[in-house]
Amino acid sequence: MSDTSEQTIAAARAAYERITGARYDAGYMLRRRRDSGVQRLGKRLARIAIADAAILVAAVVIGLIIPLGIMGATAVMALLLAATVTLAIWPPDAPVAPERLRQADIRALPTQTARWLDSQRTALPAPAVAVADRIGVRLDTLGAQLAGLNEETPATGEIRRLVGEQLPEFVRDYQRVPRELRGTPRNGKTPDRQLTDGLELIERQIGQMSEELAQGDLDSLATRGRYLEVKYRGDEG
Repeated sequence: MSDTSEQTIAAARAAYERITGARYDAGYMLRRRRDSGVQRLGKRLARIAIADAAILVAAVVIGLIIPLGIMGATAVMALLLAATVTLAIWPPDAPVAPERLRQADIRALPTQTARWLDSQRTALPAPAVAVADRIGVRLDTLGAQLAGLNEETPATGEIRRLVGEQLPEFVRDYQRVPRELRGTPRNGKTPDRQLTDGLELIERQIGQMSEELAQGDLDSLATRGRYLEVKYRGDEG
């Protein structure tokens, strides 16, 4: 087989892997959003059930002492309706504030960062959205790995810097650029392209962190250094 044929096959295989990987990520993120929505709905229904049960118990106790009558029964129904409607819409599902990510428990940090990043999708260009979805998958893996890790190790400090500080700051810096300027080249790249490239770099860094955690190589993780910051300081220079 000629070198040209081998290169063509390799390129086709790489393209296929990118496509199937993108489909996997998209499907995974859809399932994750669906599961998250189901969990939130379940919590609201549980609160409604507890409140309604408390109202009914109170009504029964009061009825044993003082007959409620038609007016009392109407009042109980009104209370049940008011409690159900109120708890169905309150409190609203607010996204995690990026400032809170800095103080989050390291074991909850990947999940909270993934939720915050997911809430920013509408403000990102399409290529960056695809990368953000892949980061969400990486963060889910990282969160599972951190379940038994000590909060005070140097390794967790590096994870916190990247996941809780650099990632949200990077996205927010992009969002501060006026929309009409995001497609204008600056230092050879548009802000849209810089965002996508930076998110790809962050995705790779999170993937490498997961690999080092899986291998138990906490020393490498702790000494990873400020690669992202140095890389982009250099590009901006």
